[in-house]
Amino acid sequence: MTSKIYSYILVSLQFIFIAILVLHHGLHTPSNFALLIFFAGSGFGLYTLKCNTLSNFNITPEIKQNASLITTGAYRYIRHPMYFSVLVMMLGVVVSEPSLLSLFIYVLLVVTLFLKAYKEEMLWMVQSSEYRNYRQQTKRIIPFVL
Repeated sequence: MTSKIYSYILVSLQFIFIAILVLHHGLHTPSNFALLIFFAGSGFGLYTLKCNTLSNFNITPEIKQNASLITTGAYRYIRHPMYFSVLVMMLGVVVSEPSLLSLFIYVLLVVTLFLKAYKEEMLWMVQSSEYRNYRQQTKRIIPFVL
């Protein structure tokens, strides 16, 4: 399987799992706590977009040609802040009406995003010696933890 096909599979799985989580919960009124979690993730995602540049942003874990390494803002603490944002938002969805199915799908989403992060990091390691230092100074997805 080629690298790009693998990337597209990961992105497809990511969106499938997000869709299942959202559709599984339907249109009910979530708790204030679930909304707080969801909007915290959304806000962090918007902040991350502000820290990034359009020329760098890519939905697949492939590195765009002429991409530059961002190490400021949200990227100062974690290497994949957008993945963190997605996980926090979807945690809000899961918390709004927990079930074994939603927990299982959430775990699959976590695994998918970690695989995307790993692939992207391997590509950055080949492309940038600066990335090796950055990788040692920051956590992968969860600030101060992992």
